[in-house]
Amino acid sequence: MAKKTRLYKRHQELGARIVEFAGYLMPVQYEGIMQEHQAVREKAGLFDVSHMGEIMITGLQALDFVQFLTTNNAARMRVNQVQYSFLCYPDGGVVDDILVYRLQEKVFMLVVNASNADKDLEWIKEHSTSFPGTQVEDQSDNLGLLALQGPLAARILSFLTTYDLASIKYYWSVADVEVAGTKVLLSRTGYTGEDGFELYVAPHHIEKVFDSLLEAGEELGLKPAGLGARDTLRLEAGMPLYGHELSPGKNPLEARLGFFVDFSKEDFIGKDALLKIKKAGVAKKLVGFEVEGRRVPRQGYPLVHKGQQVGEVTSGTFSPTLRKSLGMGYLPPALAEVGNEVGLDIRGKIIEAKVVSLPFYKRGDK
Repeated sequence: MAKKTRLYKRHQELGARIVEFAGYLMPVQYEGIMQEHQAVREKAGLFDVSHMGEIMITGLQALDFVQFLTTNNAARMRVNQVQYSFLCYPDGGVVDDILVYRLQEKVFMLVVNASNADKDLEWIKEHSTSFPGTQVEDQSDNLGLLALQGPLAARILSFLTTYDLASIKYYWSVADVEVAGTKVLLSRTGYTGEDGFELYVAPHHIEKVFDSLLEAGEELGLKPAGLGARDTLRLEAGMPLYGHELSPGKNPLEARLGFFVDFSKEDFIGKDALLKIKKAGVAKKLVGFEVEGRRVPRQGYPLVHKGQQVGEVTSGTFSPTLRKSLGMGYLPPALAEVGNEVGLDIRGKIIEAKVVSLPFYKRGDK
């Protein structure tokens, strides 16, 4: 049976179209994907992302464990810093892409994808046995999560808090910030390509914070936004989605995310395999591409060259901002250079597609 977030009734009252996603009943849209997408690009949107998982790692060896578990270098993190990273299998394939919060010297919070939460928890607990005294706790049911995204996000949030929001740098967090009379963990990351904040809230307070934000931002054009707009926004920003650009059969180097793999660390799960891949060269590369006309590429559509399938689409959409059909997919390195042309096979009809640089959209392009 699908789970519901604490805001399920509020989504219904706001007229959301509800779908099952990652085991949860979630709003895919309210007014419409196009309107919600444009609100985030031009003003602001508010997302309920309480389906995401939060796993706490504590104990004397917490840092050593996080270092072994993840590809990025957690030792470089200061308290309150946030880091994008990967959990990898020994062969380099991706268990999940995650955010790592260093809340205290020996307290880390891993934010994991909803679809992987149970798998990730099992994976983390399995490997924690090599680090005695390390505690792994699933806090997913004890935290609600809101994402306020868009160029007016800071202005809207400032109506509800006295905290100096300008002092929170990109990929940093602050605990116990009072927002609408409720203490939250506030961070500044985002999955849309715009400025924005995440608010980790006790579930029994999340409805109050959600309503307060919508009320505070109403005159500035803030809209509640669903998973549909979240997907089109992240795609324009060239951000990967697990199960699409990342999976057990795809590694961070192929996804052009090697920046988040620190080979200078003594050891981490997948290091040997990823080193071999780096030395030998990747077999495929993630690319962005544009398609002529309004035909939309979809996950799984073949990418072809000289009559042969050479790759496949991982994500695609008609971009509300750029007014173009665009997508991401994997191609052999020889075909992955910007400017190369390949064919997109849409149910037997070949459409011209051109490899372009990622991201498709950058803040300030408007």
